[in-house]
Amino acid sequence: MLLNLHSYFSLRFGTLSLQDLISGMLAGGYDTAVLTDINNSSGSLDFIKMGREAGLNLLAGMEFRDGDQLCFIAIAKNEQGFREINEYRTKLNMENRATPECAPEFEQVFVIYPFSRINTFQLRDFEYIGIRPSERTRAQLLERKLLDRCVIFAPVSFRRADYTLHRQLRAIDNNLLISQLEREQVAAEDEVFVAKVKLMQLFSELPQLLTNTNRILGQCSFSFDFTSVKNKATFTDNRYNDKQLLHKYCMEGFIRRYGRNDSFAADRIQRELEIIENLRFSSYFLITDDICRHARSRSFHYVGRGSGANSAVAYCLGITDVDPIALNLPFERFLNPKRKSPPDFDVDFSWNERDEMYAYIFNSYQTGHTALMGAMSTFRSRSILRELGKVYGLPKTEIDRLVHEPEHMLNKNEVTNTILSVYNRMADFPNQRTIHASGVLISEEPLTCYSAMDNPPKGLPTMQFDMYVAEDIGFEKFDILSQRGIGHIKDCCTIVRENLGVVIDTDNPKRFFEDDNIAAQLKSANTIGCFYVESPAMRQLLTKLRCDDYLTLVAASSIIRPGVASSGMMGEYIRRHHDPSTVVYPHPVFKEQLEETYGVMVYQEDVMKIANAYGGLDMADSDVLRRMMSGKYRNKDHLLEIEDKFFSNCKTKGYDEKISWEIWRQMESFAGYSFNKAHSASYAVESYQSLFLKTYYPLEFMVAVLNNYGGFYNRKVYVNEARVSGGTICLPCVNQSIFNTSIKGKDIYLGFDCLQHLEEKLAHRIIAERERNSMYQSMEDFVKRTQVGLEQVIILIRVGALRFTGLGKKELLWEAHLLMSRHKPAGVGMALFETESRKPILPPLEEDILEDYYDEMELIGFCVTGTLFDLAKSDYRGDMPSKELHFHKGKIVRVVGDFVCEKFVKTKRGDQMKFGTFLDTEGHFFDTVHFPQTLVKYPLRGAGIYLIEGKVIVEYGCPSIEVIRCAKMPLKPDPRSE
Repeated sequence: MLLNLHSYFSLRFGTLSLQDLISGMLAGGYDTAVLTDINNSSGSLDFIKMGREAGLNLLAGMEFRDGDQLCFIAIAKNEQGFREINEYRTKLNMENRATPECAPEFEQVFVIYPFSRINTFQLRDFEYIGIRPSERTRAQLLERKLLDRCVIFAPVSFRRADYTLHRQLRAIDNNLLISQLEREQVAAEDEVFVAKVKLMQLFSELPQLLTNTNRILGQCSFSFDFTSVKNKATFTDNRYNDKQLLHKYCMEGFIRRYGRNDSFAADRIQRELEIIENLRFSSYFLITDDICRHARSRSFHYVGRGSGANSAVAYCLGITDVDPIALNLPFERFLNPKRKSPPDFDVDFSWNERDEMYAYIFNSYQTGHTALMGAMSTFRSRSILRELGKVYGLPKTEIDRLVHEPEHMLNKNEVTNTILSVYNRMADFPNQRTIHASGVLISEEPLTCYSAMDNPPKGLPTMQFDMYVAEDIGFEKFDILSQRGIGHIKDCCTIVRENLGVVIDTDNPKRFFEDDNIAAQLKSANTIGCFYVESPAMRQLLTKLRCDDYLTLVAASSIIRPGVASSGMMGEYIRRHHDPSTVVYPHPVFKEQLEETYGVMVYQEDVMKIANAYGGLDMADSDVLRRMMSGKYRNKDHLLEIEDKFFSNCKTKGYDEKISWEIWRQMESFAGYSFNKAHSASYAVESYQSLFLKTYYPLEFMVAVLNNYGGFYNRKVYVNEARVSGGTICLPCVNQSIFNTSIKGKDIYLGFDCLQHLEEKLAHRIIAERERNSMYQSMEDFVKRTQVGLEQVIILIRVGALRFTGLGKKELLWEAHLLMSRHKPAGVGMALFETESRKPILPPLEEDILEDYYDEMELIGFCVTGTLFDLAKSDYRGDMPSKELHFHKGKIVRVVGDFVCEKFVKTKRGDQMKFGTFLDTEGHFFDTVHFPQTLVKYPLRGAGIYLIEGKVIVEYGCPSIEVIRCAKMPLKPDPRSE
């Protein structure tokens, strides 16, 4: 009989989780209630499902508000009514309309208005007035006719002890100091659970309200089916035709991938097709295939990865380039009869092509049946303190101290005590609805059957629930991801064709696995710019493994993950890789199943293999176990059942119980942090495609990296890499540059996009005018034709973009000021009769190369015509270049490096240490280790040239410097400010 429950999905208003609401109902003696969160239905289906498990009759609705004003409560009679509510909310959202005071003409919905609206209009059959406990005295004065249209309205929004938290959330939501909140912006203090018996006593003198409330609730029921798949049921509008089409496409791909006579592959594919059809996933495969076919038709490069790469059918369709048979990848990791939650394909597109892929999907599949997956951002640690600090008017310095030094004595006061008193309560509260990174839903029924949809900045309808709810109700999402690495590959092929006249492609990447030159590139860790293998940690790992083949790279992609690395198994894997004779297997099954990885569980599939071969679980149960251990299931009750089966099988086999428990512990600790092998294999394929381009077309590849705005490093590193690879780096030029970086032979022209203060419209105008009317002849010609302003032309002069004139920067600056002082704006373009102004004769002006360096650092962010070393006051450059470090193992050396990046890590004691990466004077990398005591005394302070003293450590051929002390070297003064 509770018509108006608010959960914490009533964002920045309610303070109760769905479980809190259910617990409150049980404690208060209620068996029926309606979840009516404000302007959303994010938690509705989850609430109904949880209620069923608790034996409660839970219903769905929504509270419609216009800002802080309550307009009406909508209560769904059934699933059709729930859809009506969601459709109406979606319509308002998509049209950016405010909620009107009067509800629409609902058919399967009850509407409750606040008491203040009782005499404003004639109520329709489905409409009622809600009477709060605090309003019952006034309600007793109403006529009998009006009482017949009234119901008990006892909203629940928070626990009694949470009223302060509610007010804090309201202040955050309204961006006000808590003292500035108006009465209508907060809920009444009585919006808490009241025992059912007490609520009935409160309304004992208004029995008609109790009758009306029970009557409308008695007409409401939900029989939502949580077990059926909700995705689009068929691709061809017919299941049989789907089956035939999938078989046809698969057989075409089978011939292309495996040839006609591979009986083993044919059997595997047939078995997969049977499982796909039995589980009714043919449509899902065909829709994913349709998306990929469109991408190929547009010459979009993409990478199918994730567990979908465990499917030979996906490999034949061209969704992925990973051969699961060659890598012994089990299909059950992707799809099996016992899998309780649906799988999904992950398909990566270039960052600048994904929007077109979204457009294709939303235009191809029915409107109202296609939407982006929603997500929920939550309040987290520091953000809680900062938000609460602001609503109490704390200055930034005090908020910073509270965040970074919570135990500081100055934090002990009434305000901070109030903040800290709700800190833990507020942790992980939903803060705002947002968009899942990549998920798309395509449904059989209208998506408003499941929730309302938002209209976020992307302009595409977005579900109000997240991926966990989607899984629970039977959706398989399509993950349409984006990454810059794919843009590197595609753009490089285009640049090679334009610069060298060579047509290349990166299809059929298996051919790269046998290329000796690529193997040498990989082994030397010369991988800057290459997807997933360019970070300092990955390059160190490649060096230590002496990685020169595909399978080792696949393993490296997984053991670099935090779980394997922090457990010590990464180091153990490297040791065993170099000396397999040292491997000790805890049981013969480990040798049988994991010999390829020296007995180390490297992949998620390894957990499945051991659970199957050692613990006697079938592969389907093994996958369920792996998912539960990795936290992919919210309900882990099934885990106990499988755990019992595992240990019962071990006992039957006569295994030592201690060994069985240790193996279980290893599986459990490992499962949540590793990649699946198919995922690692997919990454490795893309890495090889990048490596092919970097090996044979290094300059064009680095231009492509720059034009996709990098990867792991900043732009300076990629420019340095292009220079080290033999390119001549040229500053932007108004007669040569385009908007982004370009290459002509070996000359690499930085584009106008690298200039931090140049207007983008002007950059495009410079290029368009040059293409229309030929190159610029002089600065005056340039100014007249582009209508550039003085501030912008000064930027171009200072960066050297007008050097084609043959004049020095200072002469050009003089000319610019004189020219602009008398220049009258005219139409852009060529004048009918060209005349040159008479130029003053200037005395010789001194030039200082240091001025150029500082101009470049200011306008581009780094030196282009020189390096930061050229700015160092001292000429000292250390004892040796970085390429000689490995000859000095154990020795104390001094080196000079240009800071590139750093990585924080915590020791087991909780102390902070760092790993640093630097460039030496030759443009080559070296790495440093800064232990806690050293780091405190000699901290790294960001960009600059450092003198570093330390001990050379060499592990498996990979040198680094264990820092004893370091400091920034002073730079020459900026002559521009003298």
